Amino acid sequence: MKDIPALYGSKVFNDAVMRQRLPKDTYKALRRTIKTGVPLDLDLANVVASAMKDWAVENGATHFTHWFQPMTGVTAEKHDSFISPIGDGKIIMEFSGKELIIGEPDASSFPSGGLRATFEARGYTAWDPTVNTFIKDKTLFIPCFFFSFSGEALDKKTPLIRSIDAINTAALRVLKLFGTKAGRVITTVGAEQEYFLIDEKFLEKRPDLKYCGRTLLGANPPKGQELEDHYFGALNARVAAFMQELDEELWKLGIPAKTKHNEVAPAQYELACSYSDANTASDGNQIIMMVMKDVAKRHGLVCLLHEKPFAGVNGSGKHNNWSLATDTGVNLLEPGETPGENAQFLLFLTAVIKAVDEHQDLLRVSAASAGNDHRLGANEAPPAIISMFIGEELAAILDSIENHESYQACGRGEIRICSSVLPALPKDSTDRNRTSPFAFTGNKFEFRMLGSAFSISGPNIILNTIVADALTEFAEVLEKADDFETALNELIEENIRKHKRIIFNGNNYSEEWTKEAERRGLLNLRSTVDALPYFVEPKNVELFKKHRVFSESELFSRYEILLENYSKTVNIEALTMIEMVNKGVIPSMIAYETYVAKAASLMKSIDAGLSVDAEVKLLKRITALGDAIYESLSELESIMSEVGKVTGQLELARYYHSKVVPAMDKLREAVDNLETIVGNEFWAYPDYGQILFGIE
Repeated sequence: MKDIPALYGSKVFNDAVMRQRLPKDTYKALRRTIKTGVPLDLDLANVVASAMKDWAVENGATHFTHWFQPMTGVTAEKHDSFISPIGDGKIIMEFSGKELIIGEPDASSFPSGGLRATFEARGYTAWDPTVNTFIKDKTLFIPCFFFSFSGEALDKKTPLIRSIDAINTAALRVLKLFGTKAGRVITTVGAEQEYFLIDEKFLEKRPDLKYCGRTLLGANPPKGQELEDHYFGALNARVAAFMQELDEELWKLGIPAKTKHNEVAPAQYELACSYSDANTASDGNQIIMMVMKDVAKRHGLVCLLHEKPFAGVNGSGKHNNWSLATDTGVNLLEPGETPGENAQFLLFLTAVIKAVDEHQDLLRVSAASAGNDHRLGANEAPPAIISMFIGEELAAILDSIENHESYQACGRGEIRICSSVLPALPKDSTDRNRTSPFAFTGNKFEFRMLGSAFSISGPNIILNTIVADALTEFAEVLEKADDFETALNELIEENIRKHKRIIFNGNNYSEEWTKEAERRGLLNLRSTVDALPYFVEPKNVELFKKHRVFSESELFSRYEILLENYSKTVNIEALTMIEMVNKGVIPSMIAYETYVAKAASLMKSIDAGLSVDAEVKLLKRITALGDAIYESLSELESIMSEVGKVTGQLELARYYHSKVVPAMDKLREAVDNLETIVGNEFWAYPDYGQILFGIE
């Protein structure tokens, strides 16, 4: 293993490199820009760009790119070389401040949800100096914002920064009332990334994996995850080599990859990183997903980031660990040794409770996608009902506040396992609840509903905005109070009583909870199509406008994009399924039928008295399933032929959800039943057993 401290950040133009390579005045000016947002003078930008180019070229870079996050669900990049002709067939390597600060990609080919007409192509990328540039594949990557000619945000980074500013402003107002000194409140995030690895040879033989990222057909193998032997199991040598190279590549890019392990399903794994500010974490997670795919290829593997690549085993999520901290290092969601006496913590906790209860709909929207619909509520991920787990201790504290009773702390206690070997271990104040969509885990909240392919910017935009709104409301009440302590106690008590319905410390998978949640009046938005209309409810439009996170037009554009993405995703899946059945399943069935029929005929030709009952029964089973497949295929094709008649994005999404998806499920059931009886050498596609256990 290389010298890790020297390796870490070696491909990043970070603060240490800036300090070393920039003139002192330029460095100070750049730090001022990063800290306060003051624009960087073009002359100074030229100095920064020149130093950045020299460093990049020394590290093997030949090109630069403005790297941004359009509303496609993936990142975008256009590469330009540093070369500049000087005559006589010669060139020099140049990079100007203008090229660093702003770029102009074609905006017409990216989703805009109606913000831009196709013929209105002008869009801009603008350097985000608050996160580091880095080198990947001999290119200097410059993280950027992306916006239209008329100033609307066309990306995921811009509203994230706005939401960070909103919660900073609101939190500082509250902290000032407590006399807590802070120059800035930082949203901290740590994302856990789940993924599958399969041998690349299977990708070319599975059109569904190639086009859709998930299998549309496939019977369960004899063994799945039921023995629970894969979770935290010993790493396969090939996977371990992939993970080691992944760590090294991420460390070079300044990504603090920390934890790696086998996940529950066969061929499933997880990577977790140390915490950073939300903007850096969001960029970092996008880099992680890119690098995972690149490194996998070098090991003859394919990294699958779909939420449900395989039916019958756990899908993949992305756990978003969210908290708030001051620039002086204070975690505002740290209860301390005596949380019942920590008024500042209790107010921030109450603000989160209020925010989650009032805006359950938005949190559900932030986890909505066609892929995640296959995962949520399947006893492998939280259900579609938003609730909060806070643990017994905090629940008891809140109960005592509501009931005007003194809280008697029980102490953290100890765990004794084997006194002759281990000393007593300190016991946590609360257990973990893996079934909860939004769980307090000591000094942060873990939002567990995200799908593995998601950008974490969306959920954090929502979290930041709704908590900023609650804190703003609290600040307005407390700033007017004559008696701060009395007003504070009344405010906490009132909001606990009003919003305690969102707190649930039990089993979120149980049927009893579904009934109880309905009784409490909580939303149960089972599908993406159910959830998305809530995004543009009037109260939510006003919320985002109030905190300047989205304008009304920006919000409706994202709503349109999400609906369109759902419809396009299901459309691609349906067309792929139809093609796979027509070109692969049906020929496989006919070939096997012919084989069995010829075998029976040959047996009879040898001896007319030989029994062919088994062969005849098998043929009857195959033909019965064949009839079911043809019927279901015809039904799906007929439904798809009507798609063009549906008008309106919401109506189209509802059509795909209510008509196309059930028809696909029906066709799949018949095909999967056929797969279990057709000989392996006849079946057109690698089966689940081959794929899931192909690298073990």
